[in-house]
Parts: sequence; C-alpha cells; structure tokens
Amino acid sequence: MKSRWKRNLLIVCISVIIIVLAGLAAGWLFTEKEHREARNVQIAEVDFKQLHAGDYIGEYAGGMYKWRANKVQVTVTAQKVTAIKLLEHSKNQPDTSAEELFSRVIRAQSLQVDSISGASLTSKAYLKAIEDALDQAQR
Repeated sequence: MKSRWKRNLLIVCISVIIIVLAGLAAGWLFTEKEHREARNVQIAEVDFKQLHAGDYIGEYAGGMYKWRANKVQVTVTAQKVTAIKLLEHSKNQPDTSAEELFSRVIRAQSLQVDSISGASLTSKAYLKAIEDALDQAQR
C-alpha cells in the first residue's frame, strides 16, 4: 500500500515538473520573437542640422506584440533638440529610464546614444519614436 502511494506521489511530482518546464519553454518561445525583433530594430542617422523649429509628435508601434508602443513629443529650437517628453507608453506608468535616455539624445544631438542598461529594448523603442518625430522636423 505504501509503495503504491509513493509511486503515485512520484508520478504526480514528475508530471508537475514536466508541466512547469513545458510552460516555461512555451513562454520563452513566445517572448523570444518579440525580443529578436526589438534587438534588430535599426535607428537611422538623423541630420540634426536639417531640423526645423517646432514641436513634433513621434510614435513607435511597439513591435509584434505592442509591448513597447510609445509616443513622444520632441521640441526643436534653432536646429537642436531641446526637449523630449514621453506622452504615452504601453506600461502606462512613469518610466525613469526614458528621462535618462532623452537627456543623452539632447546632450549628444544624436540618436546614436548608448541605451539604458537593463532597458535596451525599451530604449530602442523610444529612439524609434524620437526618430519618427525628427523625420517630420526635417520636412
């Protein structure tokens, strides 16, 4: 009787472990496509000397699952980006990494800046929205 109970318990434990591992593998595969897409996003070179003064709204759709969708407002004065404001993002909560990234863009007057450590994929999404705004500022 005890050996049957132990055998059944072992079968249940092994089954639970297999189910958990299968769930983890499925979750990793699901998110890997999004991460691969985000890693491969290219940030274009923008000629900041061609920018026209004004406020411009830029958006990035956020990739296949829209996890990094965002909207920014970029202010250009005298062919320089002077302010960047995060208007919307998919998390709908304050994002402190965005402020540091925006400061880097303003200091460098370039989109070719280092991403925020631990938020490199989100940084690329913000840079794509800024790129969209600056494309409008060049017209």
